[in-house]
Amino acid sequence: MMPSSTPPISYLSEDWHVHSIASGHGTLDSITDIAREAAKRGMKLIGISDHGPATLGGTALSYFRSLPLCEPRRFGVELRYGAEANILDGNGSLDIPDEILEKLDYCIVSMHRPIYKGSESTVNTHAYIQAMSHPKVKILGHCDDGRFSVDYDELVRAATAMGVTPELNNVSLSPDSYRLNCRANATRLLEACAKYNCPILLSSDSHGRKHIGEVAYAMELVKETGFPLTLIKNLP
Repeated sequence: MMPSSTPPISYLSEDWHVHSIASGHGTLDSITDIAREAAKRGMKLIGISDHGPATLGGTALSYFRSLPLCEPRRFGVELRYGAEANILDGNGSLDIPDEILEKLDYCIVSMHRPIYKGSESTVNTHAYIQAMSHPKVKILGHCDDGRFSVDYDELVRAATAMGVTPELNNVSLSPDSYRLNCRANATRLLEACAKYNCPILLSSDSHGRKHIGEVAYAMELVKETGFPLTLIKNLP
């Protein structure tokens, strides 16, 4: 179990799942706004991962084409430019083409309604695994949503083999989360990751600057389950 003396985390040093104004959803903060706030919070790295174009009000492909031209550092904070691509179907197809993905620093793959309709566990698990096979996919996004049931053992075994890191998503674990059965599913995810020695990332999934680096709900579950801190890649 995590020792009770483990100091609380104010903010992550690295947060790889952050959305800017380009993602819509009422988010008004630019990448510059986010980087400035990250510097105030003493953070070292922010990963900008705006939603793919299939998301309602999401990001045009031209935006992702321009990201490789952006500054790698602002206000002393390192910036990585990626995307949260939508899984479209049971074959793991993504809504961002290869010619764009290959020029980004990384990609998170996730399922969202109504884009992905949801199906039985075997189909959803297969879709995730196929999506993770893309070389730019580095992070498995909020696979705790019970609307898209999966086989966590099979999913984590595949992630480990492919070098893809599952995230423990703070938004999923918040009391007002719109996702389904996330705490129970995230617990199963952590159990599988501990079993197969698979590292995880803590993610704020912040839309805008307000919650960047904040993972209190995620850390609460880490402590409750006794998940090994040595398997968390982005602790301060």
